[in-house]
Amino acid sequence: MKKENQSLSIKNWQSKDQPRERLIDNGKETLSNAELIAVQIRSGSKRESAVTLAKKILAHYGNNLGDLAELSAAQLCAFKGIGEAKAVAIISALELGRRCRFEQSNEKPIVKSSQQSFKLLHPRIGGLKHEEFWVMYLSNSNKVLQITQISKGGLTGTVVDIRLVIAKALELRAIGLILAHNHPSGNLKPSNADKRITEKLVQAAQTLDLRILDHLILTEKDYFSFADESIL
Repeated sequence: MKKENQSLSIKNWQSKDQPRERLIDNGKETLSNAELIAVQIRSGSKRESAVTLAKKILAHYGNNLGDLAELSAAQLCAFKGIGEAKAVAIISALELGRRCRFEQSNEKPIVKSSQQSFKLLHPRIGGLKHEEFWVMYLSNSNKVLQITQISKGGLTGTVVDIRLVIAKALELRAIGLILAHNHPSGNLKPSNADKRITEKLVQAAQTLDLRILDHLILTEKDYFSFADESIL
């Protein structure tokens, strides 16, 4: 009897049949829903493998992952062979999938004006008591790909590494960049240092066919746009 029980363990299956190994060797697409859940369960009970247990749980809810994602840990623990740790693993995996779908369904904003840029950037740096430099990376259609912090400084300035700005643009395959930093003092007038770093970034971007579309200086209530003032 002991030998029969051992054969139910996924560990005793041939490696080509084990879900985790198949995922590594052949990709996640080759696994069924039950097998993906079995990877989270890791081990079954004495009488059934993790895959069999996963199939039983799925079947109980009509093989509907949406319904399964609504279960609590207590509801999952009602199945023999599922303890709190396994229930949490299943719930966490399904919740990550839900959040991924939510993010993919959210249309990324398209920036067409300095006012729109300000609305996206102000919550991040408008009210800070120290300076930070951020870059908004855009696609060819001005859709926001990512908004990234480049540096963090003190009350009166922050150092900007041009190489980091350009490297991130290439990584994201961005076409346009909107630069931004804040002035905790409330003074919207660009300093000579602000103008110099803008010029350097424009020159560096041009060599790689990237476009610096604007540079915003933000305060708690307002902003200054290099593009609007035609000094870019």
